[in-house]
Amino acid sequence: MHIYVDADACPVVGIVEKIAKENEIPCTLLCDTNHILRSEYAEVKIIGAGADAVDYALINLCHKGDIVVSQDYGVAAMALGKGAYAIHQSGKWYTNENIDQMLMERHMAKKARMSKRQKTHLKGPSKRTEEDDKRFADSFRRLVEKAKQESSVCG
Repeated sequence: MHIYVDADACPVVGIVEKIAKENEIPCTLLCDTNHILRSEYAEVKIIGAGADAVDYALINLCHKGDIVVSQDYGVAAMALGKGAYAIHQSGKWYTNENIDQMLMERHMAKKARMSKRQKTHLKGPSKRTEEDDKRFADSFRRLVEKAKQESSVCG
């Protein structure tokens, strides 16, 4: 088992590293050349700039039973397709049961944005709180435990 983080602008990198270290699970942070990351525990892979370069590198590295942390539904869908686990920075697990609906909603929202004639400035996400971090940490710990249990049964 390995943990891969789509680390470009990911607010939960520190939480992921802490839990990975506690569980002695190797962890790799992937980012593009526009982000500088350092880690005491995780391996940091800097991927060349380019649209989706980090996403494709992450998917090429991950295998069945690994854990992927990403806010990108497309990356999550590809990870699930490889038999990996996937989690959003909010703590929501991506599953084979919910990913199609999430992808469809993303598609419909993009279509709606594209159909508007004038440019609208979208508000970004609300400021991350300690409660958001706690919710993610609790959910991520549960996912790690599930992955460990299932790998011990299968392996």
